[in-house]
Amino acid sequence: MKTDDFDYNLNESLIAQSPLDKRDESKLLILDKKTGEIEHTKFLNIIDELSSNDVLVMNDTKVIPARMYGIKEDTKAVIEILLLKELKKDIWQCLVKPAKRIKIGTIVDFSGLLKAQCIEIKEDGIRIFKLIYEGILYEILDKLGEMPLPPYIHKKLEDKDRYQTVYAKNIGSAAAPTAGLHFTKELMEKIEKKGIQILYITLHVGLGTFRPVMVEDVSKHKMHSEFYSMDEKTAIALNKAKSEGKRIISVGTTTTRTLETIMKLYGEFKKCSGFTDIFIYPGFKFEAIDALITNFHLPKSTLLMLVSALATKENIMKAYDEAIKNDYRFFSFGDSMFIK
Repeated sequence: MKTDDFDYNLNESLIAQSPLDKRDESKLLILDKKTGEIEHTKFLNIIDELSSNDVLVMNDTKVIPARMYGIKEDTKAVIEILLLKELKKDIWQCLVKPAKRIKIGTIVDFSGLLKAQCIEIKEDGIRIFKLIYEGILYEILDKLGEMPLPPYIHKKLEDKDRYQTVYAKNIGSAAAPTAGLHFTKELMEKIEKKGIQILYITLHVGLGTFRPVMVEDVSKHKMHSEFYSMDEKTAIALNKAKSEGKRIISVGTTTTRTLETIMKLYGEFKKCSGFTDIFIYPGFKFEAIDALITNFHLPKSTLLMLVSALATKENIMKAYDEAIKNDYRFFSFGDSMFIK
């Protein structure tokens, strides 16, 4: 299986540069994964696709303002640092530009509020930093940091909250779980009133989301690990749902990766946490989820491969072609798809 098999042409005008005024007014393409049949509607009508025999699982990670610009102490060069994940207290894995200027011992100063000292050099522009500061780190980041929008978004985000889901709770993500951006609190209340259970897991999105697939052979791609956790309440509810034959609907590829990781490890859902580097591509046997709410993903990306594993590459490429013809908005702030 070649990476080029997952390529498609997209006019740049279809890459969403900013969120819609109303989250749930985005378009929704509904894809039947068995028949390939396609329907078009708006996201707020997702409730019509759900029944009381469904369980929705969402990723409640909260994005940190992880992109910072500082000054290298010795040369005064401007350095961009993207915080990816905390390895242990105040020790962070970071993506750095320009990385070649950062050696072991280099100190980057951020407005006198925070300093980052390089303690280890990794490949692909990654460095390990010790953060030095006084006070509460996330309060400092709120002052210093920017939301780590993907590189294809060139427009400034006026409202930081629009790159958070309305149910974001657990701080630690370097990117938003974007499938969840379409939900409003009002829509979630309606869904629960219909008797549909909403459950939460956490996966802090890290480098796996930013890294393109650089190898020709898909199976040779290595995912970077990301932290996940599931609490006991969610585990019990999901096992009950499975035993009752309920449909488990994953909101987003990050939720999917978490649920499938846990099921592969334990053969059931259970309270646990750890790091996952699961890579889902065609040929993968899904054991945890039955359906997926997701966005439209980049060409040749691991996320496009994941949805192709669920609905077949042929059905996905046909759906993407249909979305392009109907002027759907693509990527993080774009429209949505329900694979049922």
